[in-house]
Amino acid sequence: MAIVGAEYCDPEERVLTVRKTSHFSPGDGFAAYDHRTGGLAFRADTYGRGHGGGAASAGELALLGPGGEPLLTVRRRRPSLHQRWEGFLGARAGGQKPLFSARRSSILGGAAAGAVVELLPPPPGAAPELLRVDGSFARRCCRVVAAPRADGEKAKLVAEIRRKVDEGTSVVMGRDVFVLKVSPGFDAAFAMGIVLVLDQIAGDEPGADDAGADALDAKIW
Repeated sequence: MAIVGAEYCDPEERVLTVRKTSHFSPGDGFAAYDHRTGGLAFRADTYGRGHGGGAASAGELALLGPGGEPLLTVRRRRPSLHQRWEGFLGARAGGQKPLFSARRSSILGGAAAGAVVELLPPPPGAAPELLRVDGSFARRCCRVVAAPRADGEKAKLVAEIRRKVDEGTSVVMGRDVFVLKVSPGFDAAFAMGIVLVLDQIAGDEPGADDAGADALDAKIW
């Protein structure tokens, strides 16, 4: 499923180690490294103005490629009771229509609140393409699943976020380092865009380190 670009759709599962690069507030910065090569795959910033050093303007986030090229721009839509966010392809320009919309599943929030992502615009006469986030991003334990679009289809797992485990000591690392697994054929850049939105919605929700944090409902849809 190419959304940002076909070059980000790997025929095999892609595993990214994502590190939070600053700790002042959700979304300040991320760096994602490819597990196979160890190289930088994506980075995100909210510092500065202009896509050379962060978001395009105040209140926006920029997902950048390893060379600093803008891939996605994400901003919060106001007013919005559900914390609705919009994503734009590349460096957002005036009048540009959003590529996707995302919102919290429940207005009540909480560490276990998920999210719903809608691809825009849907084809004429067709139902919108929906993805749902099950579990808790704040606990780094959630799945992104694509909704079935026809009778008889099943929901499909397209990405998964898990706590990072140190391979040498088998110790679970802190929430500032986690693993993003992208299913074969799904757009890894778009998956990172979802990470940016989830961090804004519920990145540091209270209760994120409660007992049972890694429990996740096995239901896909």
